Amino acid sequence: MAVLLADIRNCTACAAHLPLGPRPVVQASASARLLIVGQAPSMTVHATGAPWNDMSGEQLRRWLGIDRELFYDAARVAIMPMGYCYPGRGSSGDLPPRRECAGLWHARLLAQMNQVELTLLIGQYAQRHFLGAARKGSVTETVEAFADYAPRVVPLPHPSPRNTGWFKHHPWFETEVLPVLRERVRQALAPPYGAAATEVPAASKGRAA
Repeated sequence: MAVLLADIRNCTACAAHLPLGPRPVVQASASARLLIVGQAPSMTVHATGAPWNDMSGEQLRRWLGIDRELFYDAARVAIMPMGYCYPGRGSSGDLPPRRECAGLWHARLLAQMNQVELTLLIGQYAQRHFLGAARKGSVTETVEAFADYAPRVVPLPHPSPRNTGWFKHHPWFETEVLPVLRERVRQALAPPYGAAATEVPAASKGRAA
């Protein structure tokens, strides 16, 4: 794992396409029980080298009910974006993650993380890649159908402040998804690590029509 992580962090495959140059951001270990798959580092994350070290990360940690110390404990939490480097700005926000990362590194990294109990898929790119045909027509529909992916996967919207309007228009996310999410995170990370959930809270069995 140490050699693989060093190779990822030294990757320059997309250097010609990255406005700030390559700085792959990843956190992983063979013992991690929680895997967070996001989109790509923000400019702030690129500057610090710490994953989710921005306002979106603060929101994400609130959703998960964990503090920064636990979030950045690589022995328990793995963080693998779809694109490892900041892709640059587009007309309406950051550009999509570079496609090269998934092909070069994802399978190799996942092969060394066989203790993962829970995977969080944040945003359309992670959901499209990992759910394939099981993904619904949009992020909203996929998140709304979170029970379909229980108990080992939870699809989530991006926690960016840009999505404030989405949260206001979909109050069920706060009342129905987040309690289940926090309980699954608690179960995945509670010692002894690796104890799988034996029962899923009733709220996760589907939204009321």
